[in-house]
Amino acid sequence: MSHGPLDDDAVESYREAGAVLVEAMNEAREMVEPGRSQLEVAEWVEDFVREEGAGLAFPVNLSVDPEASHATPSRDDDTEFGEEMVCLDVGVHVDGYIADAAVTVDHTGNVELVEAAEMALEAAVDEAGPGVEVGVVGQAIEDVIRGYGYTPVLNLSGHGVEQYDAHTEPNVPNRGVDRSVELEPGQAVAIEPFATDGRGKVGEGTDEEIYELQREKSVRDRRARQVLEEIAEFDGLPFAARWLSNDRAGMALRRLKQADVVKGYPVLKEADDALVSQAEHTLLVTDEGVEVITAGIHDFDG
Repeated sequence: MSHGPLDDDAVESYREAGAVLVEAMNEAREMVEPGRSQLEVAEWVEDFVREEGAGLAFPVNLSVDPEASHATPSRDDDTEFGEEMVCLDVGVHVDGYIADAAVTVDHTGNVELVEAAEMALEAAVDEAGPGVEVGVVGQAIEDVIRGYGYTPVLNLSGHGVEQYDAHTEPNVPNRGVDRSVELEPGQAVAIEPFATDGRGKVGEGTDEEIYELQREKSVRDRRARQVLEEIAEFDGLPFAARWLSNDRAGMALRRLKQADVVKGYPVLKEADDALVSQAEHTLLVTDEGVEVITAGIHDFDG
């Protein structure tokens, strides 16, 4: 799909979303500490974003140790952070235009694993630009992570973001690829290196707290209909089960999933149960280069 230049309103919305995200992230990363509840941090971020007049592109992800993505607290979750590695991934939108970024907060002492993802992100952003193949960007990520003695998570990738769509083309691999598409002016792209001291593959776990509307379809069950009406307010973006007002929405969600009305996002975990670090920026591809709309949240921004 060919992209033209983004109009001024879209660019401004992307920038506003990025500014809200950076402010939320800089506060929240300080809150991720042993003894504090995961739910408190997630709800603080989500409340802050709403109070700023922006929307959530997806629930706050708090992925711990071998978890790489899709982990968010459940309703009334009392889980507290321990001496852990925590990937904090936040998505904010303004009028549907999405900024997506992540940092890793480490309380395990594995500083170099965190730095590997951060420096891989920096190298990827330096490489990115109009006409640059995403495989070249992926090679920059892989070279840095392997240079630290770690492995990139090979079956996760960065991605495009478009209005009210948090995951679109192009996929930006975390390794070198010989034949791949070129970045084009007008694209918004989230680049997110994942580094691990395991084999570099993730699989689906059993926990599932994030869902997304798949298609509109009439359902007979009354509670499922009520939940579906509420889901419609999320603009087709992913949502957390705990966002639903009915505290017994679980059964309705299962029925909607069985009917292929919603899909779930199981937590993704590293296959060797190894630690995972993550770093992510969203950037706009311009005629001249790239504009990082989430700049200002990474320790290694330089």
